[in-house]
Amino acid sequence: MTRRPLILVAASGLAREALSAIDAGGDRVVEAILDDDPTLHGTSIGGIPVLGPLPRANSYRDDAEFVVCAGKGSSRSSIVSALAAHGVSRDRFASIIDPTVRIPASCKVGVGAILLANTVLTADVTLGDHVVTMPGAVITHNCVLEDFATLCAGVTLGGAVHVGQRAYLGTNSSVRQGVRVGSDSVLGMGAALLTDLPDAECWAGVPAERLR
Repeated sequence: MTRRPLILVAASGLAREALSAIDAGGDRVVEAILDDDPTLHGTSIGGIPVLGPLPRANSYRDDAEFVVCAGKGSSRSSIVSALAAHGVSRDRFASIIDPTVRIPASCKVGVGAILLANTVLTADVTLGDHVVTMPGAVITHNCVLEDFATLCAGVTLGGAVHVGQRAYLGTNSSVRQGVRVGSDSVLGMGAALLTDLPDAECWAGVPAERLR
């Protein structure tokens, strides 16, 4: 069976981790990395060349798929919009799921997701497009993560947590069941969120409170 070529976008630490997950899976071939930073052109990550800026996406045939590897959800959102301007439609984004991750039948994962090692989805979880989960994230029943949300390593979500678009949850933070994390918000490392976090605010601490 011919394997569709895969193009990573953003020469980042997340790209290195994505390559590790791809190697572990053994069912994809990464041809190149694209990045708008000219100082990175001609370099490589994990032996994969950084060939040029995002407009080069036009040069790949229609069977090539893309994965956006920027660590921040806002950056992934901007890159996806830029790729759309260069003819990359939603159906050309692939997801990278480490082989240690099991996706139960009741769970849904959008396009362009990156789920790194030992991410746990229990039941009736919904992940939007271009969601990223770092190693060891735990997402329990009926949670919803909207597009471009990011869970860092060791994040734990209680049941029925709702995470808004482009929200960023720091390493080892936890969220009480039924709580909402607002769009474009940040939850700090090691924080314990017990109440709703509004849109576009940064909270930290135990219990988590707004940083002023």
